[in-house]
Amino acid sequence: MRARLLLLAAALLAFGASLGSGFHFDDYAIFSNPALTSPDGVLDIWGLRSTRPLTYFTFWLNFLAGGRNPLGYHLLNLALHLGAVLLAWECLRRLLPERAALLAAALFAVHPMQAEAVNYVWARSIVLAALLCFAALLAWLDGRRWEAVAWFALALLAKEECAAFPLVLWLVGRVAKSERKRAMAPILTMLGLALAAGARVVYATAVTPGAPAGLQAGITPWRYLLAQGPVLLRYLRLLIIPYGFTLDPDIRAPSIWLGLLAWAVVAALCVAAWRWRNLWFLAGLVLLLPSSSIFPAADLAADRRMYLPMLAFAAAAAVLLERVKPYALSAGIVIVLALVSVSRTVVWRNDASLWREAVRLAPEKTRPRIWLARALPAGQALEVLAQAREQAPNDPAIAAEIGKTLLSEGQPDGALTEFGRALALDPGNALYLNNRGVALEELGQTEAARADFERALRIDPDLTAARDNLQKLTAR
Repeated sequence: MRARLLLLAAALLAFGASLGSGFHFDDYAIFSNPALTSPDGVLDIWGLRSTRPLTYFTFWLNFLAGGRNPLGYHLLNLALHLGAVLLAWECLRRLLPERAALLAAALFAVHPMQAEAVNYVWARSIVLAALLCFAALLAWLDGRRWEAVAWFALALLAKEECAAFPLVLWLVGRVAKSERKRAMAPILTMLGLALAAGARVVYATAVTPGAPAGLQAGITPWRYLLAQGPVLLRYLRLLIIPYGFTLDPDIRAPSIWLGLLAWAVVAALCVAAWRWRNLWFLAGLVLLLPSSSIFPAADLAADRRMYLPMLAFAAAAAVLLERVKPYALSAGIVIVLALVSVSRTVVWRNDASLWREAVRLAPEKTRPRIWLARALPAGQALEVLAQAREQAPNDPAIAAEIGKTLLSEGQPDGALTEFGRALALDPGNALYLNNRGVALEELGQTEAARADFERALRIDPDLTAARDNLQKLTAR
């Protein structure tokens, strides 16, 4: 009981301040999805086009209980993290000596690598998936293997990136030679479920307009895989030196030689871990496989993808640190990491601080400047967007954001010009069409506005803003 209380206290110290945070980045997508904001939307959540229905179901419950109040969303995120910490401890103490298990659980609980997953509402999917994977691991270690299959199936419904977890069960799950044949059936069943979940994601991203993955990711599978070598090394560096965290890192597809060199370093680390009999390090890399595979995503790196693998990497670190004396040094490391996580949580408390940090660490990227502009007063926002335009004069997103800012300031003429520029650069963008329709409506050009709303809905039938604008226009 004492160990559990210590772990909970440490996790609350590190991330408790998240309860005072608001919404960030993709969090706002919750409120633009009619399935998540209507009492009968729960049925749509479980459709084939929904890749993470269990996670979306929790968003639906949050909205049903508290609407747009961020406290309930962050409270559930934090509660899921605390549950994951307790389950991680229960699993680790069955697999490691007690002191190493406690140290590993503490590292998992407080490491600043976990900050994005805990503080970012939209990242709840990986926290929920990890919680369910740990329940599967606990059932597996206690000999309840088909129950482990059920828990893993639920984890896949939370987030498909846990697909490699059955391989970790086989790697560290302590299956005796005499039981390997009986254990093979549930492992194969889980791998089959993982393949089915992967097929569902491929289908969903293919039929969803603007999905930031698969064919619409803007990068080929080969270039994406090439980039993941440097990305993996960045993750490992942040584990050891927890500095340089950002929501939007400046990671780009590298040259072929640099990408192959990074993968060669990763391979060398794997060989070293195998020789040192540290299977936990290998398990961590295996858990990263789904997000570092040939299935591309628009964001080449995201710190939240490390949440589930942190169990294995924390165990690998604890095995090494257990040999270090005095033992107070390990406790000191945990305390320092917790304090760094507190500072990360403070940064996450508002959009302005979050995106100022992103601009500082990735000054050549335009997306952080666009999101920073949304968190600033109109005058400052236009200055930031002007800087972004100097960097990328042909980026339609910058023109669209300038248009939205001008529209919010009662300047529909200027907004119309900017929306027209955005559409000239990206003619098939439904959001830009909807925005131009709003500006046209403000200028009294209702038929032209109607045409833009209707065209936007033909491109993206799920665009709630265009549907609402069209209904309002029709009701006049």
